[in-house]
Amino acid sequence: MQKGTEIFSLKGKTALITGATGYLGTSMALILAEAGAKVLVNSRSVERCNVLVQKILDAGFIAESAAFDVSSLNEIQSFALKQQGNPIHIIINNAYVGGAGNIEVSGGDSYLTSYDITLVAAHNLIQTLLPNLRLAVEEKQDASIINIASMYAMVSPDQSIYVSSKDTNPPFYGAAKAALLQWTKYAACEFGAEKIRVNAISPGPFPSEQVQITAPSFIKTLSKKVPMERIGQTEEIKGPTLFLASSASSYVNGTNIVVDGGWTCW
Repeated sequence: MQKGTEIFSLKGKTALITGATGYLGTSMALILAEAGAKVLVNSRSVERCNVLVQKILDAGFIAESAAFDVSSLNEIQSFALKQQGNPIHIIINNAYVGGAGNIEVSGGDSYLTSYDITLVAAHNLIQTLLPNLRLAVEEKQDASIINIASMYAMVSPDQSIYVSSKDTNPPFYGAAKAALLQWTKYAACEFGAEKIRVNAISPGPFPSEQVQITAPSFIKTLSKKVPMERIGQTEEIKGPTLFLASSASSYVNGTNIVVDGGWTCW
């Protein structure tokens, strides 16, 4: 039986994180590595993958590049072929691409793009890598899938805090993330008996460093929407990620951990 902080150890485990080179993705990749996992760093950009891999290696941890487009089933299958026979204990579905704008200015194709990269990609990835997840269960008696949703899967953006309709957090983003939460529950029910746990994390206001630097007035306005009266810092996604990835959450399945400073409590 693991004791104390050992229940948070990921030593001997392999973790794949999509969209790993982004703002929150980088922090999640780092905490997985710091906890002992071999991190497969995914992005569409080989260069960005290599930069993050080197950062992890320089810190004395283990990482490999896994550059492929998660919206392409062919590329997912090519990746899976390379991983044949290798257990993958943790998968974090974090990839996302999309613009801004409210319903009035958004095109219908934006919904399809957002849905494809958020939900269809997660489905294809998990379906294709099921043999690897099952090998992980054989080896460690546990596998964990973590889907990164959003507070906007549960509540609507306050459009009054944005400068214009073109800058608004878009309707297709929240709609796709809400679908991901439902898919999380479905997958948790389907695979729970196999000891493959499926959970979600819904981050709140975590604006990028660039936004924090270039739009201080927006950050001030955003902070007023949070009961804790501040935005989230990228380090604060690490704890929930490690908890769900590790055996510390061995009986947690089908849940959504909201990391929003209380935004959705209002």
